Amino acid sequence: MTFHKLMAPVAAVVASITFAGAAYADPAAAKAAVDAAKAQGVVGEQADGFLGFVNAGAASAEVRAAVAEINAGRRQLYSQAAAQNGVSPAAAGASAFRSVVQGKLRPGDFYQDAGGAWVKK
Repeated sequence: MTFHKLMAPVAAVVASITFAGAAYADPAAAKAAVDAAKAQGVVGEQADGFLGFVNAGAASAEVRAAVAEINAGRRQLYSQAAAQNGVSPAAAGASAFRSVVQGKLRPGDFYQDAGGAWVKK
């Protein structure tokens, strides 16, 4: 399986859920909660394609719920993309981070580098 064959469906999937929760009752509210948490340095993008807590102690219950819903949607989509492309869901998530999510990071957003350290863009 070539990288480009994997990335076409993964990119489409991730683009649709990068900042919205697939199962969240109000995707606009989930996006707003996560965007605000990102701006405050509470939430960041992990190298595995999922959202993570840069500062878990500062995360409200609303933010935790939004992150959980978004990650559940991403997990489902990575699994689907992986099954279609004969790779593991972990590989699909990591590939989506490198090819889609990382390019959408805004100045001030946190992300994990290859070593797992949080870095501010």
